[in-house]
Amino acid sequence: MRLLMHLFAFIHGVVALLFTMAAGALIVIAFRVAWVALQADGFGKDAAQEVIEAIGYLAAAVLALQMSQTIAEEEIVRGANVSGPTRVRRFLSRFFVVIVVALAIEGLVAVFKAVHEDMERLMYAGAVLAATGVLLAAWGVFVRLNRAAEELEPEAMQRAKQEDRKFEEVTEGSAS
Repeated sequence: MRLLMHLFAFIHGVVALLFTMAAGALIVIAFRVAWVALQADGFGKDAAQEVIEAIGYLAAAVLALQMSQTIAEEEIVRGANVSGPTRVRRFLSRFFVVIVVALAIEGLVAVFKAVHEDMERLMYAGAVLAATGVLLAAWGVFVRLNRAAEELEPEAMQRAKQEDRKFEEVTEGSAS
């Protein structure tokens, strides 16, 4: 069983590395899109649209980096057991924060593009923003309901706090 757990940690590490590489690629693409736009159009309206597009790429890069960090911290460093309500809430909340922010930024980028390029796309942009709002509200309901479940298992909160201290010790030790 221990070998299987090490295999899972290794696979999580590979996935975290792939997310990091994807984030790097998106950062390079965003830089290139913005650079080419500024070279071609200077500081005109078209360049602004391209820079806004680059912001969308950067938002996706941040999402990929956060996913990578969350996977590395939770699955590799902490070896967290995601079966208790406290750990589930904390683990999913990290993902939801990043996803909601990235979707909101993508929705705003889509609105800017639609307003300046193709008004028919405004419905799509609005749908992305509305779905983001629904996701945010659903996450709030989940946290609220999960909080009640946490009160039934106070020992799970203590284990999560112990894992946090363990993680802080590991990261402080590697930083010095």
